[in-house]
Amino acid sequence: MELGSSDQRTSSKREREEYHVAHKIPSGDTPYVRAKHAQLVQKDPEAAIVLFWKAINAGDRVDSALKDMAVVMKQLDRGEEAIEAVKSFRGLCSKQSQESLDNVLIDLYKNYNVQKCGKVEEQIELLKRKLRQIFQGEIFNGKPTKRARSHGKKFQVSVKQETSRLLGNLGWAYMQKPNYMAAEVVYKKAQMIDPDANKACNLSLCLIKQGRYNEARAILNDVLGGKLPGSNDYKPRRRAEELLSEVRSRQPQPDFSDLLGLDMDDDFVKGIERLMNEWAPSRSKRLPIFEEISSFRDRLTC
Repeated sequence: MELGSSDQRTSSKREREEYHVAHKIPSGDTPYVRAKHAQLVQKDPEAAIVLFWKAINAGDRVDSALKDMAVVMKQLDRGEEAIEAVKSFRGLCSKQSQESLDNVLIDLYKNYNVQKCGKVEEQIELLKRKLRQIFQGEIFNGKPTKRARSHGKKFQVSVKQETSRLLGNLGWAYMQKPNYMAAEVVYKKAQMIDPDANKACNLSLCLIKQGRYNEARAILNDVLGGKLPGSNDYKPRRRAEELLSEVRSRQPQPDFSDLLGLDMDDDFVKGIERLMNEWAPSRSKRLPIFEEISSFRDRLTC
């Protein structure tokens, strides 16, 4: 049975709707829709960026166009250009989109070589501003959680988790300066709020850079011992193993070979220690000459 013109139109409309749902692109023929089609269907990021620019200039879904364009630029390793685009055109976006644009910038700063392009201070100031908003109760519109998306998955984020995430990013920014003491302080605060293995590895690196190998070793052992959330994930475990190997290579081992200017084996060193125990009983470790000098000094001060 042949379909009538009305039925054909209905079927065609349903197919278009199913197509848009399947490819996660909006319907229509605007610059933004064409940009999403180039990005997700044609897999042509360069063409998508051109069309996203057209959407922004035409005032077509500017909030989404700017965020999506920044994501595509990041994928093409054009992070500095993406940062400048967000900073320059966020004024065209709605007030409701500003928080998500901040998160886009934070992600760009973290994944781009901000030290190379001289944007470390910008990154630090942005993170501090976001943390101040938390302190003042302005984050998430006063709600305890918000819905976020990562790699196509939606999940709930608490204010506590967001605070720890921002502190972790701030710690990483300080490491790029490099200011390892400031980074250490920030990472420790982040771990107190919401600990995880990845931030623990970064904290241990701060300590290694300061030559505090025993403290770094203890943290890395916690990661490898499975004592922190995420400890069993491949990447943090591998990184912890690499950092622990670095600690072992940097930390000097006890060396008695130069004792008294001689090369000595273990038996000889133990013999010296035994004689010292006999000659210097526990009640006085000082030789007689030091006792005499001490007595003479006491008389001089009377």
